[in-house]
Amino acid sequence: MDTPASRACGIHAARLNLADYAVNFSDAHPPLTRPQALIEAERCYYCHDAPCATACPTGIDIPSFIHRIAQDNNRGAARAILEANPLGGMCARVCPTEVLCEQACVRNTNEDKPVEIGALQRYATDAFFANPGAPMFQRAAPTGRRVAVVGAGPAGLACAHGLALRGHDVVLFDARPKLGGLNEYGLASYKTTDNFAQKEVEWLLSVGGIEVRTSQQLGRDITLDGLLASHDAVFLGLGLQGVNALGVAEPTASGVRDAVDFIAELRQSSDLSTLPVGRRVVVIGGGMTAVDAAVQSRKLGAEEVTIVYRRGADAMSASEVEQQWAQTNGVTIRHWAAPQEVLCEGGAVTGVRFAATALDAAGKLVNTGETFTLAADMVLKAIGQTYVAEPAGKAMALEGGRIATDAAGRTSLARVWAGGDCRAGGRDLTVEAVEHGKLAAISIHEAMSVPVALVA
Repeated sequence: MDTPASRACGIHAARLNLADYAVNFSDAHPPLTRPQALIEAERCYYCHDAPCATACPTGIDIPSFIHRIAQDNNRGAARAILEANPLGGMCARVCPTEVLCEQACVRNTNEDKPVEIGALQRYATDAFFANPGAPMFQRAAPTGRRVAVVGAGPAGLACAHGLALRGHDVVLFDARPKLGGLNEYGLASYKTTDNFAQKEVEWLLSVGGIEVRTSQQLGRDITLDGLLASHDAVFLGLGLQGVNALGVAEPTASGVRDAVDFIAELRQSSDLSTLPVGRRVVVIGGGMTAVDAAVQSRKLGAEEVTIVYRRGADAMSASEVEQQWAQTNGVTIRHWAAPQEVLCEGGAVTGVRFAATALDAAGKLVNTGETFTLAADMVLKAIGQTYVAEPAGKAMALEGGRIATDAAGRTSLARVWAGGDCRAGGRDLTVEAVEHGKLAAISIHEAMSVPVALVA
């Protein structure tokens, strides 16, 4: 936020010319043209038992949709995608295809260049959303069953869509004013231009049978017990609401922010020139959030942006492609360093003192005894998020700090399922959250077909 204190410590809005903001936050990876898509589609071998489809968490029949693009049947291609992944348009933009389907592409064996599956998926879904025509999916006859879905992120949206298609009535709750979760509030603006997240949500809701209730927070406005009393089942797609601490004293100082809040503010801004950013920004963390926060700081006009991570490049959860993207955009990445002290003066951050780290003989991360200081007027914390258990109640079994479930998303509580980042054992990927929601919808549907399974 732009305040007198922030301006005094070097955090300013309007660092760039207005035209620069439009360029900097335009589509990071422009879509394929029709000739490009047709040429790329012809590169596919259309493998039987294709390894790329196996590597896709949602099981999209990749050779099938690519073959349909080659036949200039974009609607058919989109159908093959959206049947398996109702958020296939967003996943095409943000999914780390380089370590999933494209890494498994057999073209890598001979050419070291996979088919551009993600770009082709975007091409097909973009073509459909630009001209949807008749409804692609028809809802089944109403069943009379009612399910509450709490959290309208990728997992919740996929679950709601799957249940509505099967004829159940769904009430979709979310704590924020807009639906979309991470897709709306947590991704870099240059990945999701033209309000695509909301366009995809509108299409998903068009199937019917989904009642939306926004600004409804679990534990404040609604309770799990209350939902179970008025619904046949509940799906929790709560995401991760807590933010990990730095592990050192975090002073209340102007310029120190959680990266997730910084990204959310940027995504919801209608005028990027009004967003303040420091001249020298330090981002602490090694994941996708760290990269998105760092690159967007540069694009807002920060002169120096540094990501600092406590381990090496291979240990960063941000993919190699994302790391290269950050460096291409002028971000410096420093490895093997952990924060020791956030330095402040007059209520404003002035820098961060770091300790150099290394692995000892036993593979444990230790400080080497060396230290260094990076000057900064803005520090963004991107060291991971945590599941907050209190809103859902403490009766539900946890595993590793997140909700324990079986493979279909069933929790330890009767009639309660969970999925997405709040569920234990995941990789915190949008595409995986979608699969959680899909499988939970199937499991809930099957359970509601057997009345005894729904007795509390």
